[in-house]
Amino acid sequence: MRSTRYEAPHVTRAVLTMHWRQQTLVHWRYPPQAVQDLLPPGLLVDLFDEAAWVSLTPLVMRSVRSLRTPLPPPAFPETNLRTYARLPDGRRGLWFFSLDVTNPLMLAARAIGIPYHMAALSVESRGQEVGYYGRRRDGDASYRLRVRGGAPVAEPDPLDDWLTHRWAAFSHRAGRLWLTPVEHEPWPLHRGTVLELSQTLTRSARLPDPGSEPLIHTSPGVGPVRMGLPRLVG
Repeated sequence: MRSTRYEAPHVTRAVLTMHWRQQTLVHWRYPPQAVQDLLPPGLLVDLFDEAAWVSLTPLVMRSVRSLRTPLPPPAFPETNLRTYARLPDGRRGLWFFSLDVTNPLMLAARAIGIPYHMAALSVESRGQEVGYYGRRRDGDASYRLRVRGGAPVAEPDPLDDWLTHRWAAFSHRAGRLWLTPVEHEPWPLHRGTVLELSQTLTRSARLPDPGSEPLIHTSPGVGPVRMGLPRLVG
């Protein structure tokens, strides 16, 4: 049974809605201090079994709407590099080291410190295999990933839940912390196998290179995803 602490909040007024599709999550264990050193004041690295985690997450965004107004194009790829953080009061969420995207409209989120970058991205599916490619326009950060989806995760274990049940995104702007609430159904998760992986996103984020084999999740996606109004928390 899933722990109630992972239940999604209800977003009463969504400022942005979307669907996330063809998602892969590549998770690495990290030394806690290596991650904490990159977080802003007031935000703490969240740990599972005394380890921090960093995830590379490519996906396809579909049907993005701002206050019910569709944003073109109807679908576009995005890739984020994120970690897991919490406030001193225990509220948990995601901290993004970077978000690479092909849609310039998403750059508006920089206003609250969400680090979007324009990039060349592609997603190609062949049966159970999905290939992702990305190269950032500003700088030399890039990645190439090819995975094969596996069996459904019928009974998520505690780490599966901890990594994929996050209902807030933190950001930092002008010395202040922001929290954006997020609501969606639980991820339909599958196991996955890496067929090819090379990346410089972690190095670009000033993280050490991953020191262990990754844990892989794939998912057909969720939606609609509802994002609430960002609010100051520190």
